[in-house]
Amino acid sequence: MATQTFEIGDFASIVETPEAPRAWVPARFPLPEGGVAVLSEPDAVIVVQDGRLRVAAVPFTRSHERVQVLDNAKHMYFSTRTFEAPSGGRLEVEWEMAAAISRGRPHDLYDGFVSFHLLNPSAGVAVDVFVGNEELATVYARLPFPGSDPPRPAKGPRFFSVFDEVRDRTRPGETHAYAMAHDRGRRSLEWRMDGEPIKRLEDVDDLGPCHLVMGLMTEKDIVPGTGSVSCHGQGAVGTWGRIRVTLEELESERGA
Repeated sequence: MATQTFEIGDFASIVETPEAPRAWVPARFPLPEGGVAVLSEPDAVIVVQDGRLRVAAVPFTRSHERVQVLDNAKHMYFSTRTFEAPSGGRLEVEWEMAAAISRGRPHDLYDGFVSFHLLNPSAGVAVDVFVGNEELATVYARLPFPGSDPPRPAKGPRFFSVFDEVRDRTRPGETHAYAMAHDRGRRSLEWRMDGEPIKRLEDVDDLGPCHLVMGLMTEKDIVPGTGSVSCHGQGAVGTWGRIRVTLEELESERGA
């Protein structure tokens, strides 16, 4: 197998002038009524230090009354580059992350968390890790992102989200090493924490070209007749660093 490795940093480009080349940009999605939603908390505090990015948004203020995805995401960055597993090969992304949730509901991960994603918005693909103060979750989803048109599969639902919670493996502000791997040849997904497997899925469709995404989020259903209930004074501090992407290509594919 031929292997390529990419170190993904340059967090300072987040706060440099828009004219400069940027490795990361604020997440944007089209609005149903027209225009674009920029998924950014206006008073977020951003610190780039020792090769890491730290973002504090306390309290959360962003919400959307009708579109769930736009209500969930409070502050997010997309990598400007996308990555895709080679045909028959493998994509792995490794990173370090810490989460500290302020004024969140105890033992309620989805009230506020720090996230990392492999995201293909046009195909509705999301492969994620969500981390709160004491809980974390792996996520595999096909979602109706604004502006997307995911294909209809031959079997199974077009849209779904599968959350698997892991409890008592972290503490507020604690840094852990995470990894997500998509083996395109074996059609599998695997999640790891501190080198240990925490979830594996088989019979997974191709993810396509994915952005790396860092976020501060909630996951609370919009209530019919009420609207968004995702903000009640809570917020989060997220830290990310040591992001590395590895692409493994089969020799037969490399020579094709």
